[in-house]
Amino acid sequence: MTPQEPPENAAATAGPFGRVRFIMVSPSHPGNVGSAARAIKTMGFGDLTLVDPALPDVLAHPEAIALASGAGDVLRHAQIRASLAEALGPTTLAFALTARARALGPPPCDIREAAVLAARHLAASDLTGVAVVLGTERSGLSNEDITLCQNVCHIPANPAYSSLNVSQALQLAAWELRYALLPLSGDARLPDTHARHDPGADPASSARLQAMLAHLEQALVEVGFLDPLHPKKLLPRMRQLLTRARPSTDEVDMLRGMCTAMVKTARAARGGPGDTGLPHVE
Repeated sequence: MTPQEPPENAAATAGPFGRVRFIMVSPSHPGNVGSAARAIKTMGFGDLTLVDPALPDVLAHPEAIALASGAGDVLRHAQIRASLAEALGPTTLAFALTARARALGPPPCDIREAAVLAARHLAASDLTGVAVVLGTERSGLSNEDITLCQNVCHIPANPAYSSLNVSQALQLAAWELRYALLPLSGDARLPDTHARHDPGADPASSARLQAMLAHLEQALVEVGFLDPLHPKKLLPRMRQLLTRARPSTDEVDMLRGMCTAMVKTARAARGGPGDTGLPHVE
């Protein structure tokens, strides 16, 4: 897991995300393995390692493949190791994820604190690697497993019912790590909604806005909301409102469509085009 070494996992990504390993100790359910592959891929990771799985061919199990969904590449390239010590070999900081309080062992932290510590560790050197270790579905990690890790990590779940499926716990861990690592990777936390420029989203020009205001005035007169002989402060207030709102080109077009409909409806109700004393604005 260093720049000088070829990656052990061909599905792993580059940068700090490629130096995070998720380790499942003695998984017994193929579906959890497939779900774990999907969970880490959705968060940008690719290194999944299994320690002594109950089924030696678990990576090819139909249930694992089905639940991996679009993360089949992570599943195909997952490592299988005989011991946790071997799985942790290339890493330099490991977090043992457990629901139980441990009287002995490494210092505890919650999953968010672990993600921050992991980000700092990965930022310190390109030679660092982080592991998140999860235990069996029934009994979790053994005390011996935990002594191989530098920190015990907890997910602050409901104390009255803190049982999480192992793949669900892995998903939460992967999410927290992703959020903490995004500043290092340079990736955005939100999707780019302006990847393709939409001219209709640009602010409307002053000329376009003034034409819309004239059209709005006509519509308000047609429906009887504005008395052209006694306009009072309605028009200046409408102008101030729309100027402050800085509507886009598309929004101005939408408002003008509404004005056109108002004019047509009012004139149809009167049985003719009517005469407002204002020029018709299209």
